[in-house]
Amino acid sequence: MLGSNDPLSEVFEHFLSGPHIFKDREVLRPDYIPSHLPHRKDEIIHLGKILAPSLDGVRCSNILIYGKTGTGKTAVAKYTLDRLTKKGEEINASIRSSYVNCRIAGTPYRVLANLCHSIDIEIPFTGLATGEVFDRLKNTINSRRLFLICVLDEIDALVKDCGDSLLYELTRINEGLESGKLIIVGVSNDLKFKELLDPRVLSSLSEEEVVFKPYTALELKDILEERANAAFVRGRLTNGALNLCSALAASEHGDARRALDLLRVAGELAEREGASEASEEHVRWAQEKIEKDRVVEVLTTLPLHSKIVMLGILLLKKSSHENSTTGDLFEVYKEVCPRLGVDHLTQRRVSGLINELDLVGLINARVVSFGRYGRTKRVSLGILEEALVEVFKRDPLFDSIVNYHPQCLIRRHKKSNKSLEI
Repeated sequence: MLGSNDPLSEVFEHFLSGPHIFKDREVLRPDYIPSHLPHRKDEIIHLGKILAPSLDGVRCSNILIYGKTGTGKTAVAKYTLDRLTKKGEEINASIRSSYVNCRIAGTPYRVLANLCHSIDIEIPFTGLATGEVFDRLKNTINSRRLFLICVLDEIDALVKDCGDSLLYELTRINEGLESGKLIIVGVSNDLKFKELLDPRVLSSLSEEEVVFKPYTALELKDILEERANAAFVRGRLTNGALNLCSALAASEHGDARRALDLLRVAGELAEREGASEASEEHVRWAQEKIEKDRVVEVLTTLPLHSKIVMLGILLLKKSSHENSTTGDLFEVYKEVCPRLGVDHLTQRRVSGLINELDLVGLINARVVSFGRYGRTKRVSLGILEEALVEVFKRDPLFDSIVNYHPQCLIRRHKKSNKSLEI
């Protein structure tokens, strides 16, 4: 039992005795799959028609699903596969399904291990060759005459980190199967993902393509109303808060996941302060909190060299070199790496990192032309400088170098002054 002097005693009592905002907050989680998916009927039917031949023992096409974050791709894929496997059980069809988030799995070994677990093959966390795991998967599908439909979510993350060799093997697996088949449903937020693939992989993987368009403001409101009715106690969410959530999410390219996060966090903040309802003020508060948390989380989890590139842009900005070129950035990057005890990458690889950082919105990189002298990119921060400094101050490796003045910039400044004097 907590004593009266325990600082948490009052916190817990305040929560238990205060007004409860939520009826079931899990309904607002991104991994919750509802029994009804508003405004995605056409996509569900399209996906169902492609996969339906598997119920009759006929191999169907591999599928590539495209769309921005929060457009319902994962939910529709999981929903369709759930209904397909249930129908397969009714008619005794040997259909099994597997869902793998490639960003979380991280490596070809872990992706294969997840596929194996879905058909009851025990694979150790480590210790086997990737080829051995692949053979076990292939042999089991063949011996049990299974139709394994696997959803590879965020498939672009796997290809960017590990190449497309695993996809090549998986798209060719049916050629060595006498009985049973494996069907791939790839899901990607990156509309340029196909450019990363070998033509042989691309032709096999994207036999069918399904594109998900962003939700409109009205569609988002429908989705939010349906979830809010299940998530909140009646009368605990204002109409203004609901409308603001859908409007903010619509301005972010129709991201339903963002809208649901806003709604959930707004409710949690209202509940923490003992408010009787979640209002527009709580939504604004939630927006600030989510934005900050998201930026900090992304920055914290960046690979080392991507962090150094971000540091280079920060140092350029601090030295009054706004909108510097990629060449300027590479000079600073090369100078900073030895100070951190790290070997620098090639300029081509750093250019790739700049493109990736631009894609996720951490920086702005725009192409500029210098006429007959060619083209380059001007690079600037796409986030608040304060958030970046905060992350670097928390990291012992970067803390001591946040206020560093690169010698290449000092030399350039002196040279510039000298030219002016002449």
